[in-house]
Amino acid sequence: MTWSIVARDTQTGALGVLCASRALAVGAVVPYGAGRTGVIATQAFANPFFGVDGLRMLQEGYSAQEIVSALAALDEGRDHRQVHLIDRAGRAATHTGPACIEWSGSVGGPNVSVAGNMLAGPEVVEETLKAYLAAATLDFDERLIVAMEAGERAGGDKRGRQSCAIRIWTEAPFPSFDLRVDDHANPLNELRRLWRLAHQGYVPFQTALPSRSNPAGFTNRDAVYRMCSDYAEAWNARHPE
Repeated sequence: MTWSIVARDTQTGALGVLCASRALAVGAVVPYGAGRTGVIATQAFANPFFGVDGLRMLQEGYSAQEIVSALAALDEGRDHRQVHLIDRAGRAATHTGPACIEWSGSVGGPNVSVAGNMLAGPEVVEETLKAYLAAATLDFDERLIVAMEAGERAGGDKRGRQSCAIRIWTEAPFPSFDLRVDDHANPLNELRRLWRLAHQGYVPFQTALPSRSNPAGFTNRDAVYRMCSDYAEAWNARHPE
């Protein structure tokens, strides 16, 4: 009862998932990922182990198609599941069980896959993909949002709308960008508001956190605050409301 986009940004190598649904807290169930590894969305009658086991297989070097085939083969509920993923090389694979409620299916392109079930029609995933491919000049996070907004305009979840979530991974196993709208009358509109708010401090602050290359991170409070302020000023100039 969800649709989602999973993608790899060819400019930065970042990996992302954006999902939306007429269900509470879609972000608690659907998106999985890790930096330099891949991203997975498990939906319909979601199986969280598709995310857990799929990530392990991605880390072990299996291809997207090998993982989807193995996950489906081992799950007796496969007919009711939908899962799609992008591996670290940008290869996509999808499984949509025959018992998923119509409309259900997927479309894809280089480094991107869009899949959904219980949708208004195939135009939802088609318009989501079309908008993503047309928005190549945008920052990766906004590109994902623009794509899902196009899918919503095409009808989205045929039951209505309630929640959405975006997660992006860069270098680390934890996300560098992670926003959820769990219950809202217009969740994608609220996500766009949070996206703009995130770039006022949350996004630049992530660069001050510990990393493998800089295990201590940056702890000079005044310097970090100045960096965040400078970032927000430059970002706002590029993204006028």
